[in-house]
Amino acid sequence: MVHNLLSSHDSDPRYSDPQIKARVAMLYLPLIGIIMETVPQLYDFTETHNQRGRPICVATDDYESESGSMISQTVAMAIAGTSVPQLTRPGSFLLTSTSGRQHTTFSAESSRSLLICLLWVLKNADETVLQKWFTDLSVLQLNRLLDLLYLCVSCFEYKGKKVFERMNSLTFKKSKDMRAKLEEAILGSIGARQEMVRRSRGQLGTYTMSSPSERSPSGSAFGSQENLRWRKDMTHWRQNTEKLDKSRAEIEHEALIDGNLATEANLIILDTLEIVVQTVSVTESKESILGGVLKVLLHSMACNQSAVYLQHCFATQRALVSKFPELLFEEETEQCADLCLRLLRHCSSSIGSIRSHASASLYLLMRQNFEIGNNFARVKMQVTMSLSSLVGTSQNFNEEFLRRSLKTILTYAEEDLELRETTFPDQVQDLVFNLHMILSDTVKMKEHQEDPEMLIDLMYRIAKGYQTSPDLRLTWLQNMAGKHSERSNHAEAAQCLVHSAALVAEYLSMLEDRKYLPVGCVTFQNISSNVLEESAVSDDVVSPDEEGICSGKYFTESGLVGLLEQAAASFSMAGMYEAVNEVYKVLIPIHEANRDAKKLSTIHGKLQEAFSKIVHQSTGWERMFGTYFRVGFYGTKFGDLDEQEFVYKEPAITKLAEISHRLEGFYGERFGEDVVEVIKDSNPVDKCKLDPNKAYIQITYVEPYFDTYEMKDRITYFDKNYNLRRFMYCTPFTLDGRAHGELHEQFKRKTILTTSHAFPYIKTRVNVTHKEEIILTPIEVAIEDMQKKTQELAFATHQDPADPKMLQMVLQGSVGTTVNQGPLEVAQVFLSEIPSDPKLFRHHNKLRLCFKDFTKRCEDALRKNKSLIGPDQKEYQRELERNYHRLKEALQPLINRKIPQLYKAVLPVTCHRDSFSRMSLRKMDL
Repeated sequence: MVHNLLSSHDSDPRYSDPQIKARVAMLYLPLIGIIMETVPQLYDFTETHNQRGRPICVATDDYESESGSMISQTVAMAIAGTSVPQLTRPGSFLLTSTSGRQHTTFSAESSRSLLICLLWVLKNADETVLQKWFTDLSVLQLNRLLDLLYLCVSCFEYKGKKVFERMNSLTFKKSKDMRAKLEEAILGSIGARQEMVRRSRGQLGTYTMSSPSERSPSGSAFGSQENLRWRKDMTHWRQNTEKLDKSRAEIEHEALIDGNLATEANLIILDTLEIVVQTVSVTESKESILGGVLKVLLHSMACNQSAVYLQHCFATQRALVSKFPELLFEEETEQCADLCLRLLRHCSSSIGSIRSHASASLYLLMRQNFEIGNNFARVKMQVTMSLSSLVGTSQNFNEEFLRRSLKTILTYAEEDLELRETTFPDQVQDLVFNLHMILSDTVKMKEHQEDPEMLIDLMYRIAKGYQTSPDLRLTWLQNMAGKHSERSNHAEAAQCLVHSAALVAEYLSMLEDRKYLPVGCVTFQNISSNVLEESAVSDDVVSPDEEGICSGKYFTESGLVGLLEQAAASFSMAGMYEAVNEVYKVLIPIHEANRDAKKLSTIHGKLQEAFSKIVHQSTGWERMFGTYFRVGFYGTKFGDLDEQEFVYKEPAITKLAEISHRLEGFYGERFGEDVVEVIKDSNPVDKCKLDPNKAYIQITYVEPYFDTYEMKDRITYFDKNYNLRRFMYCTPFTLDGRAHGELHEQFKRKTILTTSHAFPYIKTRVNVTHKEEIILTPIEVAIEDMQKKTQELAFATHQDPADPKMLQMVLQGSVGTTVNQGPLEVAQVFLSEIPSDPKLFRHHNKLRLCFKDFTKRCEDALRKNKSLIGPDQKEYQRELERNYHRLKEALQPLINRKIPQLYKAVLPVTCHRDSFSRMSLRKMDL
């Protein structure tokens, strides 16, 4: 009745004047209080919404209720427009359970009518009167009013044409079902109903009539009486009111009306919110009220809204944040995250005006946060987390539009004269760049699901983009660990878990000051030198005390312990038992502090097992840690990879042909077999000589490289295969362009590569950041070859347990039948004459000493082999000894030829000596 009264007032031309309408609205002012009292009884329009803020489509079956009601509860909900986004209703508005209610809940239709009446009064009442009335309301009553406005946003949300079309078809289906039930009730028996059904389907046949002549003219089995009674939908006198469906124009008209109503309702709500803000801004209880205002505002942003409303909504939001910045950055910190998500979602809108307003709001939010403390770390973190949520969950997300909005924000920062001299523009630029990277990499992940290296690279870059959002970075590190475990890359999975533990330890040390806990990622340096990148030293780091930061289950002591135990298990599966020991060094103090003897017993048992395996596999050959290859990509078809060089870590004993076949096959499928070409040599690539329409891959086997000073610390096989950052490969060449030549013209190029991170790392390929080349002259190449042969002899001789087969193989290559470019030929080429160039004197002498050492090692090896062979190999031993003596005799004159210039005294010796000094050294006869 009230609804009808207000409708008549609104359409009455006598009340068209705003002042008169305001006087009429004053008569209905008590209606606001009455509706506020009925809040627990109103239909909950927000309860059917999911967590992502998208409308839920009502299932068709929900409309097919078995009750006799013409409009079921589900249909009523659909008609009322229940599709609203994520934000849950404020706690004060949540309806109590049915069992606890004393009053019946209103239907959706009744509730909608009441809310329309409320909005009509709020729209037409005088603003001054409303402000005065709001002033007299208590905090509880104002919060209830805000709950009503929150409900109005959900109730009048725009549903779109598709929902109207769906509702139209469902309503028609419902009416047909109801008519069928009515007919059954009229017939009164199951048999009659079945007969009616058979008639309607034309299945009754001729036996319903006494003879064919009694049939209807149409030939149907239905007589004219039945046709008029039961199938009036097929007769010429069918009523016009029984339209089966609405026309397209009618549906579009209904959608237009619904859209206008949604805009009008939300603008009234917005005006009311502004009046509430003006009313409470001078009161002491403003904090609790402003929080409610912000919730309603954010909820309206999450719903489907028109561009007209959103422009006004963004303006109100900017004014609210500007006037009460502490509301977002100190009190309602949870709402700050929601606001960032809403603004970022609208930044990807297809409508330019919405994007520009959302960009302005987001920029001013950053600016406001910066002005409070010369940093906007909170907004940076929230925007970054919001982007992760948006990209991962939103189906209507548009990457290109979001990029445009980010560019607009960057332009705002560059042209802001007041903050030009501060660090603000640079910080905005860093944030925008980071968001661009996350955006690109997240989208690219879908394209590179079949490329394991690229997929891990993208996940790595996304994790790096979340450097200041510890919860998100931890999530991505664990995702990477899972991917590595799937591919049996246990060393890399362990590194991901160590990085996760280091990240947790870094933030846990800020929260809890416990001596037995690691002080941060520095504690993990002995496990990996890469973990220092988890240091929380950036200006953008937000304290873990803040709400919503480090809230996951892993940011606890038990979470840290769990990550370390997983890391130890992965290291054990990778055969890296020395690293298992380092992990447990961090774990043991925690269990000791907790007096957990059971855990300590388990750990020491695992340590005993690990050390036993180290003892039994001391040579290292039993556990191969990986093979390394340098891979270079050349060609525009590779996109970001063009002219990039990486060191790939492949499984142990991977041959060059295997990785070459794998990469050539993968990129051949992607670009075409005729397009991809593998460069066979390891020479420097001249891109000018390459075909621009082709994709080139250069693959080279590389070995770990250590300086002399490093070798004193890298003693064991594990030491020489862990924390590797430098790799080396050699390229033979001659001055005339050939790869190989005679001994005296054979040069060698040693290329030393330095990677950005040490292996093993959280990914299996690491960028090459530095390249160094060393050119060896022919005599230096000879020195290096002889040193290598000598080392092989020494290793085979002193191997424990001894390996006779390997020893004999090395001996045969050293003193066996003379072959081209064997030790003797090397000596004859370089030691037969003293070089004329004084610069080569030292090289000549070094090679001479190498041969001395070589002959000594050959003698030791022969003696060792003699003690290992059986009677059947005596003749073989004598042959080796004869070859050795012949080699030694041939080398003797070459080895003993010294260069006089190298043995000159450094200082001239005087012939006159001090007699006292001479006497002091003489033996005295007493």
